[in-house]
Amino acid sequence: MKPIYVHLGGALALSFTIAACVPAPEPTPVPETAAVPAPRPAPPPPPVPVPTMSSWLDAPQSVGNWTYGAVNGGTMARFGSSNDTPLFALGCTSNSRQIAMIRYLPDQRSDSSVIIRTETTTRALAAKAANGGGAVSASVTAADPLLDAMALTIGRFAVEVPGQPALYIPAWAEVTRVIEDCR
Repeated sequence: MKPIYVHLGGALALSFTIAACVPAPEPTPVPETAAVPAPRPAPPPPPVPVPTMSSWLDAPQSVGNWTYGAVNGGTMARFGSSNDTPLFALGCTSNSRQIAMIRYLPDQRSDSSVIIRTETTTRALAAKAANGGGAVSASVTAADPLLDAMALTIGRFAVEVPGQPALYIPAWAEVTRVIEDCR
């Protein structure tokens, strides 16, 4: 054999021996993942503040508009957000000089009372079920001072039926027109 091969074979044997003596590298430890805490639920929204009113005059006005028109035997002003279902109406019967105050309520099938509040007057009126059970109606004569109080109050009057939401209705010209039609 040629001497170069002897040297090469020896070097190769020596490298295997040295490689066997060198410890194998330790595996790199896998870092432990920290436990991710569960997300906290969002706090509940703060409660909506309920406005406190020192008087019904501070309450927000009911949503709607007045409409006025002729009806069989008189005139009528209706208050509501649509012509189909008013919330309240004032009607004049010309022959009897009576003004009906009608509070429309779904499923109102029994007699009740209607309370009218103005800046200067508060009065409870006996009311009969009307409109096939969808309203209560109370009547006063055209000369009743309650009507003047409704027409001249500062901006609005209240209509209340026990157990139902109150209405805070603007005292627009339609109210006065119905009253004047009956006088």
